[in-house]
Amino acid sequence: MNVTLSTAEALRTALAGLLDGLPPKQAAQAVDRLIANYRGATPTDAPVLRDRSDVAAYAAYRMPATFEAVRSALAALREAAPEWTPATHTDIGGGTGAASWAVAGAWEGQRTTVLDWAEPALTLGRELAEASGIEALRAAEWKRARIGAGLELDPTDLVTISYVLKELTAQARTGLVDTAAAAAQAVVIVEPGTPDGYARVIEARDRLIAAGLTVAAPCPHSDACPIEPGTDWCHFSARVSRSSLHRQVKGGSLPYEDEKFSYVVATRFATEPVRARVTRKPQIRKGQVLLDLCTRDEALQRSTVTKRHGELYRAARDIAWGDAWPPPHDEDSP
Repeated sequence: MNVTLSTAEALRTALAGLLDGLPPKQAAQAVDRLIANYRGATPTDAPVLRDRSDVAAYAAYRMPATFEAVRSALAALREAAPEWTPATHTDIGGGTGAASWAVAGAWEGQRTTVLDWAEPALTLGRELAEASGIEALRAAEWKRARIGAGLELDPTDLVTISYVLKELTAQARTGLVDTAAAAAQAVVIVEPGTPDGYARVIEARDRLIAAGLTVAAPCPHSDACPIEPGTDWCHFSARVSRSSLHRQVKGGSLPYEDEKFSYVVATRFATEPVRARVTRKPQIRKGQVLLDLCTRDEALQRSTVTKRHGELYRAARDIAWGDAWPPPHDEDSP
């Protein structure tokens, strides 16, 4: 945890240093355009980030949130495979490298390669990494590559694909996921926590399973998702601390925001998925806590934990959306 927190602080410092002096009006205009693209429904076969002003605005606007979402997904992977450490990591469509920062906060000593088709993003990402003071980031390779079905990947331990699938056509999405599945020992895919983001994650999940990988998180199993299509979607939330620069670029006043995201982690090695995962914010009421759970038997369940459960009740009052249930020290509890 200390490594992750120091990485988060290093990211905030690096962003503040490199983006100091960014004209607020220019940044706001670039952010508005990027938000329109981010929320749009039209996939593209060209880079979203066109020049350095776009990239700088994107870094201030999206890197902290992307970092926290990927960090949460990696924490779930570490929980499922605590003894596993990647020696190599490929960040596909990594842009300015938010996912690579999250990986650097989760493990040490891995060799990272960032692939993106926007040269301005790679350039700024390299500058941020150099300013990080973190050896794994400073030693990373930043390579221009066309992201899609034709991408060629060398074998690697870990592949991260964060907030990329939305930018691709359906054919490019499936081709990219298949390529990642063939190259990696572990694949982590993160998308916005929206119904369409969840749909892309489920599509990718199905392809990863078909390629021979098993789901390590967030699901407790590799069987079909129990959510009926069109009725709901599985997503989680990560708290993002806002720096003064972040608040300025995003036009917000709160010192934090909550990033909603959907994700899947799949591996070729054995893991121990959770028995159940909390899929909604717990509802704390007088003398009881209501937990919405996805469980290993494929069922979505509402579990009520009351004071008579003792330690389990106290644990339920502290449990967070997205956490494993029961907590690790209560694995034998009902």
